[in-house]
Amino acid sequence: MTIMEDAAKGIGDIVRKVAEDEEVEAEKLRRAVASGHVVIPHNPIHDPVPLGVGEGLRVKVNANIGTSPDRVDIDEELAKLRAAQDAGADAVMDLSI
Repeated sequence: MTIMEDAAKGIGDIVRKVAEDEEVEAEKLRRAVASGHVVIPHNPIHDPVPLGVGEGLRVKVNANIGTSPDRVDIDEELAKLRAAQDAGADAVMDLSI
């Protein structure tokens, strides 16, 4: 079952957590998720912190780091990671190839 399907039935734990973090009314967020105006990307395999993305929620910042066959400098990538964390990024993705 998806979070969107859950939201159509009622306020689940994930919607409740996101509503608390975003400081929005849980019922309002539930309706927004059920209608598709807000999404909560969530894959339990990765033990994620649930974040809502969409109408009426705070902006999320995603930072990308990574090496390429032309440039491999792990120390530089770790410095980018620390800078992203220090700046308050919500997510960091390693796009190394």
